[in-house]
Amino acid sequence: MAGLRLIVGLGNPGPEYARTRHNAGFWFLDALAGQAGVRFGLDAKLHGESGKADIGRRTVWLLKPATFMNRSGQSVAAALRYFKIAPDECLVVHDELDLPAGAARLKFDGGHGGQNGLRDIIQHLGHGKFHRLRIGIGHPGHKDKVTPWVLGRPGKDDEAAMLRAVDDALAVLPLAVAGDFNEAMKRLHTAAGAGDRGPGTRGG
Repeated sequence: MAGLRLIVGLGNPGPEYARTRHNAGFWFLDALAGQAGVRFGLDAKLHGESGKADIGRRTVWLLKPATFMNRSGQSVAAALRYFKIAPDECLVVHDELDLPAGAARLKFDGGHGGQNGLRDIIQHLGHGKFHRLRIGIGHPGHKDKVTPWVLGRPGKDDEAAMLRAVDDALAVLPLAVAGDFNEAMKRLHTAAGAGDRGPGTRGG
């Protein structure tokens, strides 16, 4: 399978949303940018902030849509067109209600599972054939509580768990970028499911 040329983090723009669960995709991209020494710049034609990172031996575009979550497809479709990137060379990073905080999972294709950013991307592309990195945020237990949950800030323990999941995903990202998704999945899904954690990748 082809490697990655575009990594998109989903979230809502603005400081009031910065540390909310729904912005887990932005958390990941910000951590990646910090690790790779990348600065984002606003790019009007892409409806978002973009940057370029060297990951392994590849140069990869990074994108944070500046639209709100439910309009993410506009930005993603514009970037795929502009850079002439196929959807299966794109990784979309998003929050996932169906995974506990601290879990991270890679998958390819599928539906949107109620995630409004994915819903809009699939609508724009006409299919779901792109890679996803799902960052677990846990579930509040009842569907009526979902909106305030995703738009709220996690407690200290959940936030720490989410940041560990981001670290786990960053550790296997070079494998995914190179196209070795099976190995990336194997390592990530083992790391995220194991209680015994190796040294972190976030530095001191």
